[in-house]
Amino acid sequence: MSKVNIKPLADRVLVKPMEAEEKTKAGIIIPDTAKEKPQRGEIVAVGTGKKDEPLTVKEGEKVLYGKYAGTEITIEGEDYLIMRESDILAII
Repeated sequence: MSKVNIKPLADRVLVKPMEAEEKTKAGIIIPDTAKEKPQRGEIVAVGTGKKDEPLTVKEGEKVLYGKYAGTEITIEGEDYLIMRESDILAII
């Protein structure tokens, strides 16, 4: 897990998306233009939560999130998503 110098506010989390699948289960290689947007990632940083709602996810956990969740940002050449905890569907 990479350490970044950014601290999300309130109920937001910073997620490093996992790489999109390169091959199908049958072994067919998927070209870049046909790859699905990844929906899994690893939490890199978490906010402090809201006053009455502490965060339930922690740094290092792998999560499943909605296809169009979060805002894409680039930090030191690495791509990340910053999103609200409510955009996370499950811990995997």
